[in-house]
Amino acid sequence: MSESQKQSATQDTPPKKIVVITTGGTIACTAGRDGALLPTVAGADLLAPVAARFDAADVSFDVRELNRLDSSSMTFADIDEIRRAVEEALADPEVTGVVVTHGTDSMEETAVALDTFHTDDRPVVLTGAQHPHDHPDADGPLNLLDAINVVTSPTARGIGVLIVFGRAVLPARGAVKWHTSDELAFATNAPEEPTRADPVPAVDLADVVVHIIHAYPGAPRDLVDSARAAGADGLVIEAMGSGNIGTGLAAGVGDALRDGVPVVISTRVPRGEVCGSYGGAGGGATLNSLGAVGSTYFRSGQARVLLAIALASGRHPATLF
Repeated sequence: MSESQKQSATQDTPPKKIVVITTGGTIACTAGRDGALLPTVAGADLLAPVAARFDAADVSFDVRELNRLDSSSMTFADIDEIRRAVEEALADPEVTGVVVTHGTDSMEETAVALDTFHTDDRPVVLTGAQHPHDHPDADGPLNLLDAINVVTSPTARGIGVLIVFGRAVLPARGAVKWHTSDELAFATNAPEEPTRADPVPAVDLADVVVHIIHAYPGAPRDLVDSARAAGADGLVIEAMGSGNIGTGLAAGVGDALRDGVPVVISTRVPRGEVCGSYGGAGGGATLNSLGAVGSTYFRSGQARVLLAIALASGRHPATLF
């Protein structure tokens, strides 16, 4: 092919269109006079230095700023808003993919929610930062650059929602923030090639109430009773070991299950799967026999989201794990 033919072919190929949805988080934070971090950076300003590294003939950007939140403040209503923004972006057939900038504290929850609802082959990637925007070693720009490179790659199509962070590319399912400050913020507890559950038609989660109860030696049933009295639609128990809890807490969980309250058993252990092997009042096998669902490799944060989606969509929780 001659040089003129190459130039003509380039001109005939439209640029890849990337929608960047910004929601706040450390990547958008600056330090105030007291040193406290707050998300202050506008989405366009966040993207500008990274977008400048791409040829406009190859990649175009559409920045959509939703909010500027610390992700520890996010609710199910905020996840609903992000989901709708992603859906709106992908409604345009010219969009190649979507990047969502997000705080790290609850990124794993939003990621698994988006993945469970995601029915499009085009990639959705979440990223953020461990250092604020005005830090001398800010990691946000490189993470955002990597996210854009991934979302424009044909190999990212058809594999669900991803977290791109600290040079790692992780599937949303099973992802967990494993370090409070290291630039490699996320790890995965999922198998090497996790199976995605069948996508769920979009539903709002804002009105669903699911509480996480942390098990510990001697934990009383009052924790379950209080959560139920406060209107919990479902419960996630962050159990010990491979999915075991003490006798007092087990009495409350057993009554909840007998009354039809869905319960998912996760674990406080960082690695491995939940499995119901033990008998006794609070053993995993006993809880399973009463109808509790093991979270497999999902930890409590993502298990809570999946249970909420099951409740909102009328599905049995086990189908999402």
